[in-house]
Amino acid sequence: MQLKYSNLLDKMALISFEDFLKVEICVGTILTAEENNILNKPSIILTIDFGEKIGIKKSSAQLKENYNCVDLINKQVAAIINFSPKQIGNLISEALVLGFPDENNEPVLVTPDFKVKNGKRLY
Repeated sequence: MQLKYSNLLDKMALISFEDFLKVEICVGTILTAEENNILNKPSIILTIDFGEKIGIKKSSAQLKENYNCVDLINKQVAAIINFSPKQIGNLISEALVLGFPDENNEPVLVTPDFKVKNGKRLY
């Protein structure tokens, strides 16, 4: 059953602007993308450059339904960079790449329309 927007807002916890500022959502450029078929749901291991101040971070993302590794190289993506590192299979994921679900509930990446300097923060 699909929730109506007004019902969803009623059930959602409201956060303050200060809470939002705690979440570091930054843009980075994918340097490498490698398939990881060891996991229950195969994923792609991404190496992402978030610029000089943040550096390079790894992320595991279940993107194989909508993306292939070759097309991800040099793509800019939005990611949360201040979550605690998480063990995902044989990888420590250091960033959470953001996306929206498509009609099959598979991720479609959040990307800027224009080239943005790596490490810039969402506002």
